[in-house]
Amino acid sequence: MNLSFPSAILGVIGGGQLGRMFAQSAQAMGYAVWVLDPDANSPAGQVANRHICAAYDDAAALDEMAAHCAAVTTEFENVPADVLRQLGKVIPVAPSGDAVAIAQDRIVEKEFLQKGGVAVAPYAVIRDGAELAEAQSRAELFPAILKTARMGYDGKGQVSIRTADDLSAAWNGLNNVPCVLEKRLPLKFEVSALLARGWDGSVAHYALAQNVHRDGILHTSSAPAPSADEALTARAQTAAANVAQAMGYVGVLCVEFFILEDGSLVANEMAPRPHNSGHYTMNACLTSQFEQQVRALVGLPLGATHQHSPAVMLNILGDVWFDAEGKERSPDWADVLSNVDSFLHLYGKAEPRMARKMGHVNFVGKRLEKAALRCEAAMQTLGLAGGVHD
Repeated sequence: MNLSFPSAILGVIGGGQLGRMFAQSAQAMGYAVWVLDPDANSPAGQVANRHICAAYDDAAALDEMAAHCAAVTTEFENVPADVLRQLGKVIPVAPSGDAVAIAQDRIVEKEFLQKGGVAVAPYAVIRDGAELAEAQSRAELFPAILKTARMGYDGKGQVSIRTADDLSAAWNGLNNVPCVLEKRLPLKFEVSALLARGWDGSVAHYALAQNVHRDGILHTSSAPAPSADEALTARAQTAAANVAQAMGYVGVLCVEFFILEDGSLVANEMAPRPHNSGHYTMNACLTSQFEQQVRALVGLPLGATHQHSPAVMLNILGDVWFDAEGKERSPDWADVLSNVDSFLHLYGKAEPRMARKMGHVNFVGKRLEKAALRCEAAMQTLGLAGGVHD
């Protein structure tokens, strides 16, 4: 498959910032982009050639997408998988509804990863009272994290569990929805293995990114991962490629891994789309993850993933629009960008809110340490405590 351009229209299901950056990359390559999203002022809808403002499962909207779009992708995994399956019967859709369905459900995801030989944290499934009691009886699982099987992201739908006695109340607090109870492991650090896979099975790997989270939300990503040697990088990239192949995956895929104190590799979760930890590719790699998603979707050769500059990505949350007293302010972007190798990407969200992803800044340098220092200086300007790696 190789879609002609500039006449071809590409569709995106979902209107968030990932869809926005995909659309901008596709348009730079000559494609028109249609976005389907119910939010009239969605980040992707703002830049789309056409924004169909409707529910993801709106029959008329899907018929219109199928009639006019040459191929369709999604920008987040909580789009109904059946919508992608329906479109996939008519036009190319990548990733497929079946692949997205695996990532939508932690229970299904963990079973899939284990079946493919990828290690996951010891866990128990809790869907009813009997499974709750069984999980409580497994002392080896505690302390743990209780996670909703579906719709959890950025720390939402997660509760820390110290002992088995805390589990029942925590599950009740999550409205007794299906959950996964994961054992807390001795974590050394976390990495993202980002890759792209084409319709022909070709795979292109990016450097591992090392991630730091705050309050369950990604804070910084440093690439190449400073704590990962060549052997660890190879293990993570091979495991991620095996996951992609097992799903018959097409597009950009991110698999997050925990690296334990003993050096073992444990898969945390996967994201069937470009990923927050891959934003550094926009300014540090020959081909960004968003251009790569376009190339994979339309059947063009995958781009070179060579990283020409070490980089640190800083997530920008709505918190930086507020001072210590909660009064709204304007961030000092001029100071943040005072170094020529600092790059601001804002997502077009009009209303800043605490913990809301508003944008990111990429810092590049000849050495990763230099990029990290510039990131830390920007954090001070923005009123963010701590450093890049804490």
